Amino acid sequence: MYTASWRDVVRRDLFGPRPDPRDRPYRLVIRFALVVFRLLGFRFDVRGAEHVPTAGGAVICSNHVSYLDFTFLGLAALPRHRLVRFMAKISVFHNRFSGPLMRAMHHIPVDRKAGAAAFDLAVRALKDGEVIGVFPEATISSSFRVKELKAGAARMALDAGVPVLPTAVWGGQRLFTKHHPIELRRGVAVTVLLGEPIRPEPGEEPRRLLQRIRTAMEELLDEAQRTYPQQPSGPDDLWWQPAHLGGTAPTPEQALRLDHSDVRGTRKTNRLAAARRLLRRRSR
Repeated sequence: MYTASWRDVVRRDLFGPRPDPRDRPYRLVIRFALVVFRLLGFRFDVRGAEHVPTAGGAVICSNHVSYLDFTFLGLAALPRHRLVRFMAKISVFHNRFSGPLMRAMHHIPVDRKAGAAAFDLAVRALKDGEVIGVFPEATISSSFRVKELKAGAARMALDAGVPVLPTAVWGGQRLFTKHHPIELRRGVAVTVLLGEPIRPEPGEEPRRLLQRIRTAMEELLDEAQRTYPQQPSGPDDLWWQPAHLGGTAPTPEQALRLDHSDVRGTRKTNRLAAARRLLRRRSR
């Protein structure tokens, strides 16, 4: 369990023995996040941070339950003096606010229409000794269970010859997730569990490695849910608990239908936005 004080995190874990000046924006963002977490009184339980290598490449593969998961995973790597480069959809890099920060922190943009470029960048970074963070479910899981995984993370580990760290994060959905308003409650517990490294075997197929990753992620998520120190406060607070634990979150089948509805809605919104841009150009 990660028990260092906030002051220790900033002085020792955040800056490390010899911080790279190029990562100054990243470290400043982390420091700001740590201050916010402290003000909100978040209760972190981070286990398995010792599995993050102190040097060399690795892929952190985590489940995805909230929009804040990447910040919590980044915190888990601080005791090993590592900064995690996350793969995120390209729209985040185009955002006026988040775009400059994402680029300054050297995260990797993913264009789903041209994913090969992002894959090549990630493999190159892994070979250069970076730790890459991936949410292989591709989107937040509305059921709060592990969804089907995309094979990219397994293929990256195989191509770069680096280990995979299966990870589970739990609790962030209570703060900021899909289909629910932002609610930055004080004192919310956040659990992050990092499992033992899964090393690709010689000649292993991506599908087999992916299955090993998924099994480990499911076991870690079950443990995170089982050991989570807080419970719903009443019937109206059951929404963040998965259905199999008595909560009112959608079942995996219901969540799949919600995802399909989200995709259709996004496509419609994109078509409308494209039409508006075309009309503006014609009116000039």
